[in-house]
Amino acid sequence: MITEADTSWRRPPADSRPLIPTVLPTSPVSRRDETDVIIIGSGAAGMSAALPLLDSGRRVTMITKGRPGDGSTAWAQGGLAAVLAPTDSLRSHLEDTLTAGAGLCDAETVAELVAAAPGTIERLTALGARFDLDDHGRYALGLEGGHHARRIVHAGGDASGAEVARTLATRVLSLSKDSKLELREQTTVVDLLTDDHGITGVRVIDSAGRIGEIAAPAVILAAGGIGQAWETTTNPATATGDGVALALRAGAVIRDLEFVQFHPTVLVVPEDHRRPGDRGVLISEAVRGEGARLVDRRGTLIMDGKHPLGDLAPRDVVASAMHTHLMDTGDDHLFLDGTMLGEQVWRQHFPTILELCQARGVDPITEPIPVRPAEHYSCGGVLAGLDGRTTVPGLYAVGEVASTGVQGANRLASNSLTEAVIAGNLVGSLLTRGAAERGDALTHALEASSGCASLPDEFQTPDPPRAKASPRSARAGRDATSAAAVGNLENHAVVAGARAGIVSSVSRGAGVQRDEAELVVLLKSLGEVELSERAVGVAEVEATNLYTVAVAVATAAVARAESRGCHRRADYPGPDPAWRRHSLLRLGADGLEITHSDQIADSGEFA
Repeated sequence: MITEADTSWRRPPADSRPLIPTVLPTSPVSRRDETDVIIIGSGAAGMSAALPLLDSGRRVTMITKGRPGDGSTAWAQGGLAAVLAPTDSLRSHLEDTLTAGAGLCDAETVAELVAAAPGTIERLTALGARFDLDDHGRYALGLEGGHHARRIVHAGGDASGAEVARTLATRVLSLSKDSKLELREQTTVVDLLTDDHGITGVRVIDSAGRIGEIAAPAVILAAGGIGQAWETTTNPATATGDGVALALRAGAVIRDLEFVQFHPTVLVVPEDHRRPGDRGVLISEAVRGEGARLVDRRGTLIMDGKHPLGDLAPRDVVASAMHTHLMDTGDDHLFLDGTMLGEQVWRQHFPTILELCQARGVDPITEPIPVRPAEHYSCGGVLAGLDGRTTVPGLYAVGEVASTGVQGANRLASNSLTEAVIAGNLVGSLLTRGAAERGDALTHALEASSGCASLPDEFQTPDPPRAKASPRSARAGRDATSAAAVGNLENHAVVAGARAGIVSSVSRGAGVQRDEAELVVLLKSLGEVELSERAVGVAEVEATNLYTVAVAVATAAVARAESRGCHRRADYPGPDPAWRRHSLLRLGADGLEITHSDQIADSGEFA
């Protein structure tokens, strides 16, 4: 097991020095408030955390860039994974998650999630969620990539996230009338405030540029993903990596940030229908679950012979196969052919996708959909337990911003909404029980990075558990990047005008497939980003956060000299058993420091 005491944190030696700001300077504070718990973000994870806190009478301040329910949750199409069919089993869901995670999941945490998932569906239903039912009044269960059974609960065919967001937002807003909830809408967190004992609150900026501070002994990060660091993403405009950047500046450990999942099937909008700022239209895996196939312009089946599950292989496998085919052929995109599904299936099961595609000049009923992979989900994030505890006392992280061990090196389809609701409820419940917010850091966090303990009885078979920790072993051959040293920079921010260049560089250097040369170029370009003396508005805060995330992703990616899960290296095309370990990043006194956990024992099923 790896612990604080025996972790050798270091800054990689190098040629160029991207500088990560440690504090963002702003205008003077014009307002000060205090509360019991601050929640940053208003998606499924944040709202699920709020409910038990509000029920218990705690004072809660929820900070959101938009309104409750905005963000990635409402865009999720597929649904929530949970074992509900009598022919399915918790063990099967566990195995599918571990297989997709390519050896870096924490099996004990996955088992906790899988066991809690069925009850979570029932709890959402009790709150008013209207999930799709079959002719017998049972949940209509869908099939998605990487799953060996139908276990995806959905709503409105392909509007599952919107229904979860509606359900939770309705409940939160109803409680706000009689509770101690303060909603700070159109507000962005600039920095987490800390002292020698942990979290003390947050500094915020509103849409008019006014600065405020809110004191609290507990802060829950539920700020979503990092997708806006790429030119093409399924994430909303709010996904600017705020949570990861805030946690880094506050001294938290960030884990496995190189594992960025690219969804295989995102609509390539015909040129005459493209609009500036248009959202990325994701074509849910459930479409392939109903029989759609990936083909090229010549009709060649892309996934034939690539994986036993074919078009329903885990996302990293499909996205990589598509990328390789595009590189080999020079084609701009591939096609998802769902014409065989028929009009009734499209209108009944996928009405949202159908409407979004038709509005952009593509009719899935009569023609194949042009698609290519796009950034979708950050499998890494702030190192946390499933109950949200991080390595900083008083700081909690849930949802996509967190790395709990559930997702590993590649997320299994429809586990994200499930995790967000479960983890949010756990951290909210934890803080209602009088947990010592500022003294309750995740003391076992780094130990948890190396493996897991034994599984509950319902998951046991005569075979050994999949992922037990091994004794400390030799470091992998390339334990730290030699590409760039990353230093600290106080009292500066990244200028808003640098954002487009950052996004362009990340898209070129850290896409579906990377190599050392491209990552070195990316880091050097980030070292040339223009800085300013203070963040005058939200635009500078977001540009700084995107820059910080870009540096962290590139640093972790160039250090991992293998291909595993959704981290694919052209110069290291296969997995290396010596790299079956976690990447750990934190911002130390001299800059960004990177190390790796002990090697996780090989169960024989993963490299």
